Amino acid sequence: MFFVAYVSLTSANCQSAVEYFNKGVSNNYLKNNKDAIADYTKSIAIDSNYARVYFFRGIAKSDLEDYRGAISDYTKSIEIDSNYARVFYSRANANYYLKNYREAIVDYNKSIKINPNYAKAYFNRGLSNIILEEKDRGCLDLSKAGELGLGKAFDSIKEYCN
Repeated sequence: MFFVAYVSLTSANCQSAVEYFNKGVSNNYLKNNKDAIADYTKSIAIDSNYARVYFFRGIAKSDLEDYRGAISDYTKSIEIDSNYARVFYSRANANYYLKNYREAIVDYNKSIKINPNYAKAYFNRGLSNIILEEKDRGCLDLSKAGELGLGKAFDSIKEYCN
């Protein structure tokens, strides 16, 4: 069923921002990130206030390791809708990969504020703090991630906190 939806959405019959967005999501799923970015860009040209399109285009750019481009898209998504924990988390990850750990921590904090049970955000914030030599903070976050069910946190606790 998913593939059928993809096949039926060609550029020739896409007319709305939502149709281009859906085509982009299909291309993302198929790991056709450049095509997905093109589809999301067409969607934005039709409706530039669609926060999810910027978020998903950011994901496609992150998959291509264009972290600066991804940050730009995540930031635009946040300007439109600032109550989506995953966008802050994704922007934090892009900053993490660029070794902007302090900026990453700011966004992990925002992500956790929106979703206090976001285990991956605690985990990555913990690693960021450890890199910045804030071991106590980092180990507390790793512990919280483990409590929330993220099993790999316990391996990191053994590696960094004992």
